[in-house]
Amino acid sequence: MSDFDNHSRVDKFEKRRKNTKLLSIMLVLGGIFIVALIGLFIFGGGDDEPSELPNNISSRETSSESDQKADDAETDDSTNTEDKNASSDEKNTADDEDTSDADEDNNTDVETEPVESNDENVESAYTGDWQPIGTQQQGPHTTTYDEGTQDRNEMEKAIRVATGLQEGDMITWWLENGGDQKVIGTVSNNAQTETYRVYLSWMENQGWQPTKVEVLKENDKK
Repeated sequence: MSDFDNHSRVDKFEKRRKNTKLLSIMLVLGGIFIVALIGLFIFGGGDDEPSELPNNISSRETSSESDQKADDAETDDSTNTEDKNASSDEKNTADDEDTSDADEDNNTDVETEPVESNDENVESAYTGDWQPIGTQQQGPHTTTYDEGTQDRNEMEKAIRVATGLQEGDMITWWLENGGDQKVIGTVSNNAQTETYRVYLSWMENQGWQPTKVEVLKENDKK
């Protein structure tokens, strides 16, 4: 065998060995690259997702807190408005009660004076210096006899002031027109042992004022 043939075989062997070594290196580098990609995906890419989650949670929590504060503010405003309205109503009621109490106090020490009567059914009669009982009515006055109306309630109150009957111990038998802005009422106690005929006059912006009381022998309005 010639030297040329030996040299050719050696060259082929060297080339094959170099190719094999290069392929091995490439495989190793490829494996390292793949491992690096996997590691980057697992450890690097996974950081994005958790980083958004707290932000979303924080955003939701902030929105929830804002909504709660808005609801609390509306509740406080509503409560304050209700409290103010209730206080206003209580004040108005207290003012009305104070006015009513003051009017009743003015009629506690009334001086009465006997008067004559030509009515055979009248046992005795008297006048007094009663004061108007006060009124919650406003504007031009129109006499109203309907039960439950403010005007009638105030008439009956004036009658009680003049007769001394209590609110729960009075029967109203009759209310009639006694002239311009005047009323005549016939009442008794619940036991019907006392019967009165009471004369009232309307005083503008001051309410009904008793002017005369007649004690009747018998109830002529039964």
